[in-house]
Amino acid sequence: MINKITLIFFFIISLCFVSFSKANILIVASIDDKIITNHDLKKESDYLQILNPNLSQLDDNQILKLAKNSLINEIIKKKEINKFIDTKKENLFLGQYLKDLYSRLNFNNEEEFETFLKQKNTYTIDEIKEKIKVELFWNELIYTRYKNQLKIDRETIIEKVDSFKNNKQKKFLLSEIAFKKKKELSLENLIDQILLSIDEIGFNNTANIYSITESAKFGGKLGWINEGSLSQKILENLNLLNEGQNTNIMKLGNNYLILKVEKIKTNEIKIDKEKEIEKLIQVETNRQLNQFSKIYFDKSKINYLINEK
Repeated sequence: MINKITLIFFFIISLCFVSFSKANILIVASIDDKIITNHDLKKESDYLQILNPNLSQLDDNQILKLAKNSLINEIIKKKEINKFIDTKKENLFLGQYLKDLYSRLNFNNEEEFETFLKQKNTYTIDEIKEKIKVELFWNELIYTRYKNQLKIDRETIIEKVDSFKNNKQKKFLLSEIAFKKKKELSLENLIDQILLSIDEIGFNNTANIYSITESAKFGGKLGWINEGSLSQKILENLNLLNEGQNTNIMKLGNNYLILKVEKIKTNEIKIDKEKEIEKLIQVETNRQLNQFSKIYFDKSKINYLINEK
């Protein structure tokens, strides 16, 4: 009799605990049949702060808004990917992408990164691998759809490489804020908001909020860029700046760009012509694919019913 009572007691306690746990779960957004909860937001916001520690300077509401947008974008990408790609197949780039990620965050290996994630109580290493797969399959989708629309002027690139000299070449450590005009806001007001935000919370945090490129998750950080990989227009703007300064707003196609020069260094180089040509072709290919990615995403997004609480 005591055992039965004990079992009933623990069963009731368990039910109460489950009900209490469920009561703490709130739906904060939905995209068609997919939901985002407050718990999802917490994990994503913690992860975004791992990618860019400067986010801790923002208030909680700003960080949660970034996390919500990040999750909405990820769900839309998944839905589009599932229409065209077999996601069960092995992705050969997963290991290298993961290595690039944890190296960028100053971890020596996957085990170190996994231990850190456990301490932070955010995504598991397997969950992060799934997030990486989304980006890799998305890249595959964009390349498959737009590869025939790529326009690479090889002759112009060869001429550019021929102009290089085997002496000194500048490298810039850059961050970016790329943005485009919004329907609900005039371009002038958007620019005013961005410039004010840079003054108040810094360039990198502003990139997190306003930039439309994938680098936004890392505070707009692009890493070291050789001057030979930059367009003449961008290089002319950068050559006017010292470390810590920002370019004026540059119009590139339908988008607008602000660059920050974090650091500048000059290297002694010896040009390998063929390697340099292939590198610049890849840079231009990636630039065009990034544009196509944004175009395709914006067109796809309007087909989904997005409700935010």
